[in-house]
Amino acid sequence: PLHRRLPKRGFTNNFKKEWTEVSLSSLDKSFNADEEVTPELLHERGLIKKAKRDVVVLGTGEISKALRISAHRFTKSAREKIERAGGAATVITREPPVAPTEQ
Repeated sequence: PLHRRLPKRGFTNNFKKEWTEVSLSSLDKSFNADEEVTPELLHERGLIKKAKRDVVVLGTGEISKALRISAHRFTKSAREKIERAGGAATVITREPPVAPTEQ
């Protein structure tokens, strides 16, 4: 039988969450102090490829400017470093799609 002759290829989760990662050091290089950082602005500046994906800010590197960053998720160290620099970390929430009601 054919299924015995072909190798196993593993499992692909169709419902996995795709994150686009951004480091604090890249934000520090690309933005001025007291600037608002959004996923759309990250896409315009070339830090992320797709603006539709959810963005997670990683705590790698240092940040010296007070930035107001909006992202879908922050690591604990990233949130601490942003607040220590005088900035703000805002979590973006997406509303789940609502099924249409029958009338």
